[in-house]
Amino acid sequence: MKKIVATLLSLFITISLLAQSAVINLTCEYKSDAVEVDTRNPVLSWQISSNQRNLMQTAYRVLVSDDASFLQRNTGNIWDSKKVASPQSLEVIFAGKPLESTKTYYWKVMIWDNQHHASAWSKTGKWQMGLFTKSDWKGARWIAYEKLPDSLLLVTGLENTNDKRFKEGKDVLPIIRKEFTIHKKVKKATVFITGLGQFDLSLNAEKVGDHFLDPGWTKYDKHVLYVAFDVTDKLKPGKNTIGVMLGNGFYYIPGERYHKLKGAFGYPKMICRIALEYADGSEEDVISDQSWKTAPGPVTFSSIYGGEDYDANLEQSGWKQPGFNDANWKNAVLVDGPGKLEIQAEEPLKIFDHFSPVKITQPKPGVWVYDMGQNASAIPFITVTGNKGSVVKLTPAELLDNEGLVTQEAVGTPVYFNYTLKGVGAESWHPQFMYYGFRYIQVEGATPQGQPNMKQLPVISALKSLHTRNSAAGIGIFKCSNDLFNKTFKLIDWAIKSNTASVFTDCPHREKLGWLEEAHLVGPSIRYNYDIAALCRKVVRDMINSQTPEGLIPDIAPEYVKFGGGFRDSPEWGSNGIIMPYYIYQWYGDKQILSESYDMMVRYAAYLQKRSKNNLLYFGLGDWYDLGPEEPGVSQLTPQGITGTAIYYYDLTILSKIARLLGKHNDATKYTELADEVKIAFNNAFFNKQTMQYGSGSQTANAMAVYTGIVDPVNKKMVIDNIVKDLRHHNNGLTAGDIGYRYLLRVLDDAGRSDVIFDMNSRSDVPGYGFQLARGATSLTESWQGNRISSNNHFMLGHLMEWFYSGLSGIRPDTNAVAFDKILIRPEPVGNVTWAAASYLSPYGTIANKWQKRSGLFTMQTIIPVNTTAVIYLPAGKNSLLTEGGRPVINRSDIKMLRHENNRAVLTVGSGSYSFSVKDTR
Repeated sequence: MKKIVATLLSLFITISLLAQSAVINLTCEYKSDAVEVDTRNPVLSWQISSNQRNLMQTAYRVLVSDDASFLQRNTGNIWDSKKVASPQSLEVIFAGKPLESTKTYYWKVMIWDNQHHASAWSKTGKWQMGLFTKSDWKGARWIAYEKLPDSLLLVTGLENTNDKRFKEGKDVLPIIRKEFTIHKKVKKATVFITGLGQFDLSLNAEKVGDHFLDPGWTKYDKHVLYVAFDVTDKLKPGKNTIGVMLGNGFYYIPGERYHKLKGAFGYPKMICRIALEYADGSEEDVISDQSWKTAPGPVTFSSIYGGEDYDANLEQSGWKQPGFNDANWKNAVLVDGPGKLEIQAEEPLKIFDHFSPVKITQPKPGVWVYDMGQNASAIPFITVTGNKGSVVKLTPAELLDNEGLVTQEAVGTPVYFNYTLKGVGAESWHPQFMYYGFRYIQVEGATPQGQPNMKQLPVISALKSLHTRNSAAGIGIFKCSNDLFNKTFKLIDWAIKSNTASVFTDCPHREKLGWLEEAHLVGPSIRYNYDIAALCRKVVRDMINSQTPEGLIPDIAPEYVKFGGGFRDSPEWGSNGIIMPYYIYQWYGDKQILSESYDMMVRYAAYLQKRSKNNLLYFGLGDWYDLGPEEPGVSQLTPQGITGTAIYYYDLTILSKIARLLGKHNDATKYTELADEVKIAFNNAFFNKQTMQYGSGSQTANAMAVYTGIVDPVNKKMVIDNIVKDLRHHNNGLTAGDIGYRYLLRVLDDAGRSDVIFDMNSRSDVPGYGFQLARGATSLTESWQGNRISSNNHFMLGHLMEWFYSGLSGIRPDTNAVAFDKILIRPEPVGNVTWAAASYLSPYGTIANKWQKRSGLFTMQTIIPVNTTAVIYLPAGKNSLLTEGGRPVINRSDIKMLRHENNRAVLTVGSGSYSFSVKDTR
């Protein structure tokens, strides 16, 4: 608590000290000083800080130059927007001279505000262009150790493990090197590289960057990502060496050990261009070609599902350095390149937390189990001493069996790592091309340091769990007085962190696939906590590349395998293709994503219409993993047709809005009319006018009808009352599953029934978050019951995080807000919660709110960023004494009292830092 309060206090102090109208936080394509821009018209954004209230931008001027010295003279030789009368500070589209590949551009901004002030120029930002076309690769070729025979290609993966192609043996995981000479002083050097499935890059034996598992996973036959690194400081005069290790990833999935599927786009391959710019103005390129040398590496087995083996005796000392004798290596093989090459715009995976064991046990002789204390997406890191050729086997798992041994029964087995020692001192190792979700590591073939070792086995001096995830920046903070809620927040957050990779995965072990319903259902929670703008755009591209000619958006993207039944074609999943682009627009103001994905949306809507029966959809998985009498799975409580049709209606209403935004008015009318037809059909088929409920009256059925707008306004209150009645009937227990639970929370929150949400989630005796915590979960599980037959690290039920921010803390977008330009601050001081504090770094700047209640007094501190407005709800009767900054709020020029409603005072304010107090005078 002390940490969060101190953080929020510092925010308020910082705001009060800021100078007038300072332009800060410049971003190009969502990033500061981006090295990865390959669009010819990038979008520029900035934020504004000020100690003045009610400040709005009225105009801006942007300068862009290819030489930073020009900006010092306030000259933009690439683009000078001149003074533009506009409040726009987000997604300003570059409109200058044509941008050149590999070139660095510098930019700055000044603004004018509504208080007749002109800001100083911002600090200089910069971005570097990537490679637009194939010719920009300057003749670089795809190279490999060997080529996969065409007869073994499995571009669409196999789920049937009896297929003979599963018997194909493991491939060679190569190392590749190239020496080159630097004759002049280097001004700038950039590596543009990708390696499939994954690559690890070094220059002169030093790892380049801190990324893990580059590049991001894509539909490789259509779309491949490359990565750019500034390596200016890593080069030296004379001989230099680039070294690359390649792993399989999803590009090649062996049939050995556990595998959710087997796929084979090809054997590992790479392409590279090193762009050298010398101080004398000349340029040179080092490109991948047949002259590069390659050999088998020490990684002898690599599977994104099954594990990784490493034989330290196969290491070739010095191969990453100049002067290494590679005469026995063979020349690289030229191979065809897959898909379209685009820059990796989303944040890379990196390694974050390091966990040491909290407990070590020996459940049976020769077997040791390390408890790392946290279930997380991770890799093991081992330091061991022993004899040459000894093999240490590491088996990771989420759970233990009754004997204290690790068990992978629920998530696929066997998965393990083998390390073969070279027998020279202390040896340290971790996997490079695979990660897994685990809490426990079972060790065989070695003994912990300090333990009896009669067999003279290798001795482990250190064993850690290294958490890896997408490196999207954390932008949210939440804390409250309710300890169970704080633990629940952490529980959900660990599942989110563990499943945010280069796609939003369902789990970090069994599948690692981009199941699409999670993106639009839990995405609203994640966006409060992490900056996922670039990753969401990548998800959209994955859907575009996975859409079928018939218009189907499959349940997973990238689609590496065609699952059967609803597991490939469920509207609640595929509709992410319409919902996610619109959410990106709402969250970040990104209108371009709507244009880029409009064709995908139109084709999917047409697909759903074709599959409908009398405007109803009777297929799919429904409310997956709801709480019914049977084991969790396909919807049990909500009849087929309700969730799919409700999502279909929601799609059409969104699509009509998007069409209007894009100026496609005929389309807007068409989708509005079709939505009306679906609404009529839905109500005729599923609404019971006597009971005022939908379908079987489940929480999901009623909540989705309300949230999507299907229920007629005259019936809305009665339907919501029935939702509450059902919850009370279940002893305040939830029954909604993967699809319905978010809508249940949204409907209750919007209706002012956060008291019901509190009653549902402030307990540990029924299936839910508290129940999982009481059973020892450290990450959110797949089932409300936290059962052992499901994943124990799965974020699909993490929707309560959104309510922690929007409901309990009170930070939410207003109706029709874009990128939080219109804010609602409406805290819900429910139950035994006596205080809550949260902050969210919105596209316009930090929004923060902290409230506290005690006998007869409610206080609240609020921050609203420049260029936005807010409507604030305070719990206050008409006779309450309401002050801000110690002065009454009435008759103020900086605060406007709007009304009193439902025992709340409703105010409107502009930007600034506010301190409210409500005193009960009764």
